[in-house]
Amino acid sequence: MKKVITVCLFTFALFLSHQSVVAQNSKLDAKKEINAEASTKTEALRKYVKFDNNQRDEIYIAFRTYGQEMVSSNNKSISKEEVTKYKNRLDDKIKSILNDDQYARYKAYLSEN
Repeated sequence: MKKVITVCLFTFALFLSHQSVVAQNSKLDAKKEINAEASTKTEALRKYVKFDNNQRDEIYIAFRTYGQEMVSSNNKSISKEEVTKYKNRLDDKIKSILNDDQYARYKAYLSEN
């Protein structure tokens, strides 16, 4: 009888640990996806706008932060005003990173894509 209870407890413990591993993997996958998308957007923008490495790093961080905000907002229902707020925050951050000429090229890039 003790062996049956031990086996049941062991099986239950394995089940619980499996669930936490799966949850961690999905979070890791989402983080990798956000980072890859931020990197892709940054490099595409770099070819069009022509900015230096320091600006590239700052723009990458801005895109990554925006992606994280959007993913966290997808987990809960938010209004269109919240999405607009995130987009405006991204735009303000990029505007502070780029000079006026670069920012004009950035806006032109957005309108084309």
